[in-house]
Amino acid sequence: MSDCLFCRVVVKTIPAKIVYEDDQTLAFDDIHPQAPVHTLVIPKRHVASIQDMGESDQALLAQLLLTCRKVANDKGLADSGFRLVANTGRNGGQTVFHLHFHVMGGRHMAWPPG
Repeated sequence: MSDCLFCRVVVKTIPAKIVYEDDQTLAFDDIHPQAPVHTLVIPKRHVASIQDMGESDQALLAQLLLTCRKVANDKGLADSGFRLVANTGRNGGQTVFHLHFHVMGGRHMAWPPG
């Protein structure tokens, strides 16, 4: 999907500070961080949102969560904790319609989030 911002990050036609990549996932630092650590984890395959995932996507969902854990560990958040967020749909705050998880930490995360 050439008009998708994150698909263009995957094929590297848009620059990003990539912090991890494997055959199914990509992690890169958010350009507008909301915490000292704010990294996005995406599937390389275009999926608009969590609502577009099905039973056949279980392995990909597991890989995305494992990538989130790896990013949190690599960024030094394992001991202090972190927040993992997947905004879904317009009312859920999703602004880029390519599934992505926010890995955020490095400060106390207030609740409720907003």
